Amino acid sequence: MTQSDAESILAQAADAYRVALGPRLEAVYALGSLAHGGFSPLVSDIDLALVVSDPLGPDDGETIQAVADAERSKGSELGERLSVFWGSPCTLRGERDGGRFPALDRLDLIEHGRLLSGTEARVGLPRPSTSELLITGAEFALDFLAGGRGPTGPPTERLGSIRPAGEDTIEEIRRPEVLLARGVRRVTKLVLFPVRFLFTAATGRVGTNDAAVAHYLQRGDAPARALVGAALAWRAIPPTDDQAAAGLLREQMLPLYLHYIEDHITRLQGLGQSGLAGEFARWRERLVR
Repeated sequence: MTQSDAESILAQAADAYRVALGPRLEAVYALGSLAHGGFSPLVSDIDLALVVSDPLGPDDGETIQAVADAERSKGSELGERLSVFWGSPCTLRGERDGGRFPALDRLDLIEHGRLLSGTEARVGLPRPSTSELLITGAEFALDFLAGGRGPTGPPTERLGSIRPAGEDTIEEIRRPEVLLARGVRRVTKLVLFPVRFLFTAATGRVGTNDAAVAHYLQRGDAPARALVGAALAWRAIPPTDDQAAAGLLREQMLPLYLHYIEDHITRLQGLGQSGLAGEFARWRERLVR
């Protein structure tokens, strides 16, 4: 598998959406590491963004999901990682609800989106605020890393190739042998997600892996520096010594997550988001019990 293979998957998906949506498809973009750099055939997702003309129709979601499912089912391991974001000019400007374009992915579109076909659709789009990025990132983490947001939170939704979390994710963080058994892709995502969230919360920018890790390692008080640096390297070359990798995960994974959770509790409380801060505190309790 190569980056060229990933580009072919993007092109095929774009063609399929042009057929399915016809002239209503205004623009198609590459997002993520295929747009801003750092793509790893071993672990990276393939992120595609669609801008559909207003108004969105009641069947647009089903149509877009059906095409994504068809593209993922073609038998390619890379193709199974296809993640599709979509909206219209009005939803991207926040004038209407609809589509699927979380704040961080909208920022990625604005900062790094690579136009694959159609006409430029980003002119005048408002950047998500730092507080919006923090809140939506926290919600994502609770849904997909902490096992859900509790009975009052929204239902979890499959985001790209990241499956919703349960107690098994808590176990992965606490038991390195469980995490390693699920492969290097899962390992690097679970290590680097909190690092990227910390970067975005501090800077208001998209947390690419390289930038987020560099920012994290510059902090002398940050725990788990060896693990974070190793995880970045594992995106290109998997660990060759599982025993050493397990030892590093066992020593540093929990301190990394506790550092991230404490940081976000403080930030969320500062925004008056006591409910989310409380969910993070309960996540911390589950990790250390």
